[in-house]
Amino acid sequence: MGQSRAPYTDFVSGPLAGLKVLELAGIGPGPYACMLLADLGAEVLRLERGDPDADATTTFEVLNRSRPSVAIDLKSTAGRDLVLELCEQADVLIEGFRPGVTERLGLGPEDVWKRNKRLVYGRMTGFGQEGPLSARAGHDINYVAISGALWPLGRVGERPVPPINLVGDFGGGALFLVYGVMAAVFSAQRNGEGQVVDAAMVDGSASMMAMTHGFLNSGYWIEERGVNLLDTGAHFYEVYETMDHRFVAVGALEAKFYGELVRGLGLDLDELPAQMDRTTWPNMKERFTVIFQSKTRDEWTAIFDDGDACVTPVLSPSEAARHPYNTARHVFVTEGAVQPEPAPRFSKTLAGIGSPPRRAGSGTREGLAQWGISEERQATLRVGGAFG
Repeated sequence: MGQSRAPYTDFVSGPLAGLKVLELAGIGPGPYACMLLADLGAEVLRLERGDPDADATTTFEVLNRSRPSVAIDLKSTAGRDLVLELCEQADVLIEGFRPGVTERLGLGPEDVWKRNKRLVYGRMTGFGQEGPLSARAGHDINYVAISGALWPLGRVGERPVPPINLVGDFGGGALFLVYGVMAAVFSAQRNGEGQVVDAAMVDGSASMMAMTHGFLNSGYWIEERGVNLLDTGAHFYEVYETMDHRFVAVGALEAKFYGELVRGLGLDLDELPAQMDRTTWPNMKERFTVIFQSKTRDEWTAIFDDGDACVTPVLSPSEAARHPYNTARHVFVTEGAVQPEPAPRFSKTLAGIGSPPRRAGSGTREGLAQWGISEERQATLRVGGAFG
């Protein structure tokens, strides 16, 4: 079994080394996007309300790792002017306020482009920068509801099940923001002009439904929860409870994998109905349910461990950090605060967790110094109220 690597490392070789990013701190998808950029080597300054004299105590907020937190008062003239000055050397600015907020602060796209026309302006919202819902409040559950991504999630005859905040905040939000920002940086490097990246969680989560829309267009997908191939309708793509009240995940879609599954369950494939006969799925699911309840999760794991039946244990987050597969590949840091390692992996430009998340404002001196703001200048900014 592999050992976890050191949790934090000073590194400069990440694939995004040299990219300079300003983060006007928010919650959820914005910090996650900036964490991803920082883990891959980007030099990110997290600008937020905080105490410039705070000590560097480690906090639980994993999303804030790998970058210093700089205390700043965006409503003060000195704070706004400092952000504009930092924009002159930044490649990217990321904000997650409601539409129009940064414009009112004097930090909108047109304001920063007067200082740096190459700067990419990443905007993270739920409903987008324009449209009838753009000014409305909401959370992940609301955005995936509007995009159509929430409706299919659930079992037959039951209500839709919110996928915590993975589909809206992180999948449809942060990942699409990073994707858009890096595309815009590539464009700016070629033509010398930055642009706004309008990353809306509704847009991103709708995009993630592309394959489902394809199935709907073909008539293969029935617009009913829990009766389709990938939504627990099929007995060979389902979660089953085991004798010890734990669970296994079954994903034996292809015929050869399905064959291994039924053999592992002690059944004869020739005596079963055709795998893709939808009319038999409910009865087959009942049959599989009884069989899986005859052994513990770990017993089923051992039975299917060496084959391609696509059966795996359903692990809790804490169990996942200790699973042999994950420890062998160092998927998690398990020393100190348990957290996932950076992903994806690169063969030459090593990514890593640069520092633990720390108290708001604790990186003010260090972070600004890295961006060329001297101690003398910082003292003047403090007197001027830039740090709040």
